[in-house]
Amino acid sequence: MEALRESFLHLTFQMSTYKRATLDEEDLVDTSPDGIYPSSAMQVTVHRGSGPRCWTERTHVERRMVVVTCALSLALFICILTLGIHYREGHPGLCLSEPCITVASSVMGALDRSVDPCQDFYNFACGGWMKKNPLPEGKSRWGPFSNLWEHNMAVMKNLLENTTRQDLSKAEQKAQWYYQACMSEAKIEQLGAQPLQELINQTGGWALNGPWDKDNFQEVLRTVSANYRTSPFFTVFVSTDSKNSNSNIIQVDQSGLGLPSREYYLNKTANEKYLKAYLDFLVELGVLLGGSEENSRTLMQEIVDFETTLANITVPQEERRDEELIYHKIQAKDLATLAPAVDWMPFLKAVFAPVTLNESEPVVVYAKEYLQKVSDLIQNTNKSILNNYMIMKVVRKMVSILDQKFQDAEQRFLEVMYGTKKSCTPRWKLCVSDTDSALGFALGALFVKATFAEDSKAFAEDMVSEIKWAFEDSLKYVGWMDPETKKAAKEKADAIYNMIGYPKFIMDPKELDKVFNDFEVVSDLYFKNVMHYYNFSARVTADQLRKAPNRDQWSMTPPTVNAYYNPTKNEMVLPAGILQAPFYSRAWPKALNFGGIGVVMGHELTHAFDDQGREYDKDGNLRSWWKNSSVEAFKRQTQCMVEQYSNYTINKEPLNGKHTLGENIADNGGLKAAYKAYVNWIRKNGEEETLPALGMTNHQLFFIGFAQVWCSVRTPESSHEGVITDPHSPSRFRVIGTVSNSHEFSKHFGCKPDSPMNPRRKCELW
Repeated sequence: MEALRESFLHLTFQMSTYKRATLDEEDLVDTSPDGIYPSSAMQVTVHRGSGPRCWTERTHVERRMVVVTCALSLALFICILTLGIHYREGHPGLCLSEPCITVASSVMGALDRSVDPCQDFYNFACGGWMKKNPLPEGKSRWGPFSNLWEHNMAVMKNLLENTTRQDLSKAEQKAQWYYQACMSEAKIEQLGAQPLQELINQTGGWALNGPWDKDNFQEVLRTVSANYRTSPFFTVFVSTDSKNSNSNIIQVDQSGLGLPSREYYLNKTANEKYLKAYLDFLVELGVLLGGSEENSRTLMQEIVDFETTLANITVPQEERRDEELIYHKIQAKDLATLAPAVDWMPFLKAVFAPVTLNESEPVVVYAKEYLQKVSDLIQNTNKSILNNYMIMKVVRKMVSILDQKFQDAEQRFLEVMYGTKKSCTPRWKLCVSDTDSALGFALGALFVKATFAEDSKAFAEDMVSEIKWAFEDSLKYVGWMDPETKKAAKEKADAIYNMIGYPKFIMDPKELDKVFNDFEVVSDLYFKNVMHYYNFSARVTADQLRKAPNRDQWSMTPPTVNAYYNPTKNEMVLPAGILQAPFYSRAWPKALNFGGIGVVMGHELTHAFDDQGREYDKDGNLRSWWKNSSVEAFKRQTQCMVEQYSNYTINKEPLNGKHTLGENIADNGGLKAAYKAYVNWIRKNGEEETLPALGMTNHQLFFIGFAQVWCSVRTPESSHEGVITDPHSPSRFRVIGTVSNSHEFSKHFGCKPDSPMNPRRKCELW
């Protein structure tokens, strides 16, 4: 790197010297010698006497010549200055700071120059990176997000292990204790399966070790849902009422399955190896918990068969994108009519204890038909199978907090599920991640104080403002939307609330301690701490039910490498964890910052106007605020994207353009808004210096920066899982899908019409 830096400096020194020389030489050619140095001109004038004369002694002609000479010199100076400024604007020069040289090397190393950017921009931008970044052991996917998260975890590890500090709040100390308990492997190994076996016995047992015939379905359902936070047949939670964003409400929806998606159960031929690995995993868990191989296999096969039936009645995610259609508000007493298999009032009172509930409590149901079918399924299924299924949901949830034998069993399953090679992932990584999940805002306080510069927050806020301006300005040119709806859309964009870095309360030790005051943590019993966390989170959830939504409540912890948009609060959140390289650095050219974090910001902002976000108004209420003509036009415009992305395949498996529509809209809108904001920045500030050795304009660099954020490698198994479950398109298509819709991209890379990255038909929305 040092040699590379020296060669850059040497090359640039020569070039800059040459430019200065050229400028000076042009001045000499274009100007008479007498006009260059006025003082010399006066000295070569005819003298009267031996010494220089004062102004009054000069003749009228001499005085006139001096005035003219000075005027010409001044005019020349102004011309030179003006020419220099114009030349500088057109030829901004190279950025030779150390950060510029370093990032230029990184950008260049990720490229594959043998690929034509107009043929395959993803491979052009990321081909070099992919060759140099084979999948790390134990990882099913790898990219800049993963790399930055690994960095953040290392920072958190050091903070959690520094127990000598005397300035920690009680909440921050609890985070350290939680981590220490997780790291107490000797104690965890000593206890083995005992904590989970005791928990199963307290819940009523199961049929693993012999005949089971109890009539306790309602009690077990309440226990596993309220105490262990599992969702066997449906999920119940508290969140903002989509049609009344000023209040929280109980919500009921379909729940997840043991495998990532219903497709794994229904398409058995394509997913045979995953189903076999899943069954083998469950059987091994049964044996570890005291069952025989034969009994365990019989019991677990019944569970997989039952889950397959559940998968059949589960509604595919792409059919649930229109919330107006699936939102049903009823009273708690109406649940008994909808799904009579569940004793609803005792269930809700247990889950939301100690809050007082009655039969008129409002509830929003998001899976009406599913609940009816699951109720029928419960009533027509053997109660032993139902019990085994509920207990298995608890066992699956507890696997990661038990001893190494359970960890190894899960690892073998994940190796098949995601194609990972066996690796010895350090225990500390699991413990840091789990501490972030349980006490992420206490750990986040440590993280922010150690890593986050306050000027990053100001920078991000300024950039968000620029992105928002660009999006709103583009609204003027959206031809398919009527003026009235367009005006309301601008008002919604104006009203988006930005949350950047971290929530304020974590910087106040008293406020932070208050949040975690009821969370009891001990330093040596990991399983017990996790149980305490479940009880704590249950109380927090119940408490939310009687409070208005808190706009400053975050759904991501500060170290998280991600961002999100919340439609019921009309807010976008950018945690401190993502406000770092490769998304942003204050020392980088603006082209890279706009292409990186700028596109992230534009992406989240555009979610307010995707196929789901657009249904919410500026106050976060689900209502029809668009004119019907614009709704129909929107659907016609988005159909283009549905078709575009459905035509992409990965490993011969087609993408689901309907399932990924919201994220594809956000990707396209985010890129467009960020580029427009960058062009506006140039208009106000002038062209910036370019990076050395790349031979690229900054406009090209913007698109390169965007693409390289998405460079990734992934196992075929992980890609398969992503196609089925992920609402985002695979990284490759997040890049080529967006740039092939961008006129500006084709212009700056000179892509001919009908080239792969410049199709004549472009999908344009925002």
